[in-house]
Amino acid sequence: MPSQQNSPATLIVNARLVNEGREFDGDLRIEQGRIAQIGTGLAARGFETVIDARGRRLLPGMIDDQVHFREPGLEYKADMATESAAAVAGGLTTFMDMPNTNPPTLDAAALEDKYRRAHGRAWGNYGFYLGASNDNLEAIRQLDPRTAPGIKVFMGASTGNMLVDDPATLDSIFREAPTPIITHCEDTPMIDAELARYKAQYGDDIPAWCHPDIRSREACMKSTQLALSLARRHNTRLHVLHISTAEELALFEPGPLRDAHGLRKRITAETCVHFLRFDRADYDRLGHKIKCNPAIKDASDREALIAALAADVIDVLATDHAPHTLEEKARPYTTAPSGLPLVQYALLAALELVHEGRLTTAQVVQKFAHAPAELFDVRGRGFLREGYAADLVLIEDTPLTVHADDVLSKCAWSPFEGTTFHSRVASTWVNGVLAWDGDRLVGDAMGQRLEFDR
Repeated sequence: MPSQQNSPATLIVNARLVNEGREFDGDLRIEQGRIAQIGTGLAARGFETVIDARGRRLLPGMIDDQVHFREPGLEYKADMATESAAAVAGGLTTFMDMPNTNPPTLDAAALEDKYRRAHGRAWGNYGFYLGASNDNLEAIRQLDPRTAPGIKVFMGASTGNMLVDDPATLDSIFREAPTPIITHCEDTPMIDAELARYKAQYGDDIPAWCHPDIRSREACMKSTQLALSLARRHNTRLHVLHISTAEELALFEPGPLRDAHGLRKRITAETCVHFLRFDRADYDRLGHKIKCNPAIKDASDREALIAALAADVIDVLATDHAPHTLEEKARPYTTAPSGLPLVQYALLAALELVHEGRLTTAQVVQKFAHAPAELFDVRGRGFLREGYAADLVLIEDTPLTVHADDVLSKCAWSPFEGTTFHSRVASTWVNGVLAWDGDRLVGDAMGQRLEFDR
């Protein structure tokens, strides 16, 4: 596998660079896996590969702060190699993977096992969260903050031993966490009560369109309020994942990640691409393919979430990529799992909002690259800056229609099948090495373990 030190020198000319709120014409030079120079009229050197961007947009590679790549334990439906390949094909060059695997990532040994598994196999750069449970408080206390982007707390229904519902434990986690806490916020007793009511009416074969009523907005709101109250009590750095309702938006402060004095927001919010492209009307067409937790809700929620991204109420855009097989998705409601594959087409779905005039490309880059890098203290990534890792994506504004045969995720399907996007990923570089040429993967898996400036 090529190292960063002997990666090819590359000069990208005539690009439309998008970075830190600006779009500007320029050139970018890559040396030893890093961005060596940004400017205009850069002269080519004899040993360099020169790529003419022809005015296409050059972005920092996207950083996805929420994926479920299913390894270890569920490799029959996904693994780090296949899902990171799909991510790189979609312009996502860095991923942060969730702890609800089998076994769950609840201690330092399990965390390091995942890093070993990713080494040499992950096409993108990687970080892994430590999970919280009702009985691993000591592992949380002992976590080296440089080894994980954060601590994941499931404050709603989860798999295995990862639902944290003991009030004293929750209070201790928020008080003592050495990293940011990220939360899945849904109130389990409220969900269980609604599920029992719908099962009494329909049995196990509950219609898919009932999902947003079972995983209700009230359940989201109650749990999110609890998380924010704990964070404020202990001045915890809290990042609330996959906001899905308009009501929750009122709980968060609008504004940039850092204020005029350079102070960073302590409480931040994320939403996901599927909440911006689907709504309740799509259950009739897609059924359990868009069943996910929290649930995709109403068109009015979708519109409110898009507006909240533009207004800096929501700070981060992510995928919550969570693949399952088509056979699993075809089961009745009570046994059909929640989650959908998204990494390969997430950036293109976000850029549709640019074509629709709802966001700018700079805003998409802020939410999908700059903000996660800053929130999780990622060293040297997420921006087009000299000295930073050359994680790059070149966007071409020519149509692309999604077909199942083109899906690189192991599950081999996408909720976007049949959708025609206005843009496509023309090239992706990871650590200065071309990994996707617009049609296929190139070379070897070049992902590196993330480093955190803490």
